[in-house]
Amino acid sequence: MRIFSLLLIAVFFLFAGFSCSKDNGESDKLTISVIPKGTTQEFWKSIHAGAVKASQELDVNILWVGPEKEDDRQQQITLINNQIIGQVDGIVLAPLDDMAIRRPVKSAVDKNIPVVIVDSGLKDSEDVYTSFIATDNFEGGKIAGRQLGEMLEGNGKVILLRYNEGSASTDKREAGFMEAIAEFSGIEVVSDEQYAGVTKATAQQASENLILRFRDEQGTLGFDGIFCPNESSTYGMLQALQRNRLEGQVKFVGFDASPALIEGLEKGEIHGLVVQNPFNMGYLGVKTMVAHLNGQPVEKRIDTGVHFITQENMTQPDMQELIKPDLDKWLKEN
Repeated sequence: MRIFSLLLIAVFFLFAGFSCSKDNGESDKLTISVIPKGTTQEFWKSIHAGAVKASQELDVNILWVGPEKEDDRQQQITLINNQIIGQVDGIVLAPLDDMAIRRPVKSAVDKNIPVVIVDSGLKDSEDVYTSFIATDNFEGGKIAGRQLGEMLEGNGKVILLRYNEGSASTDKREAGFMEAIAEFSGIEVVSDEQYAGVTKATAQQASENLILRFRDEQGTLGFDGIFCPNESSTYGMLQALQRNRLEGQVKFVGFDASPALIEGLEKGEIHGLVVQNPFNMGYLGVKTMVAHLNGQPVEKRIDTGVHFITQENMTQPDMQELIKPDLDKWLKEN
């Protein structure tokens, strides 16, 4: 009898709690899960900040959950499945693998949880997701190739240090770079088969290996230019060049911005950065999801833009806003 009474009390407080939640309006708010590829890079912090801004403007809840490592497919799949079980209203997702993440996305949509994709696409899934919000990554890679080719005046040997297999966004950047650099008949790509891996440490090691491979007995490098397609690969290469006291000796174009990369640009150790607008990706990801949940039409593809930053233009106000966003304004309480 005592056990039965305790159960009745527990049920009472459960429903009382639900009632209180209803009364204070929290349960009436939409809840959107935002799932990045990872959480440590400045790029993902910018997406988080943009999502927070949108959530405050629209008065919705966001859940920020991401894998610890950007190659942990299983963890991202588990996170998506957990949001399905939690019955969130929608998911804003940056898939870390364009094939492996398709099934959990379809599972979410089948359970009436719409998905907006940001940053990196999914193969053969346009009929599944609600909208795709990202940089034109192929064009970003082409910009890098054209700019590096012009810096080298159309002659020399270059290296492409790839990021990680299965990452749709960087795959397209690498393809765009290779297409653009091929337009310079005097430029030879001497290495394009090496991958940096998903961490700065693995990127630095891969960069060290390339330097060792192409450095002669006199210490002279056997290449004139470098392209790295994301923040961590760019940082790893910068660290390797600095460690070998080779910074500034080859033309170096990277992708994305972080304080360390901007400092490298200021010092002339990096000669150009292709920069996206991740803050806008996060912001538009949440806004697009909320519009869709409210029955409004949304665009299937939204291009968030891409820019090329150099020492010469980095002090311009619009460029400063891209490379030095005030993330603390949005993340200090989240």
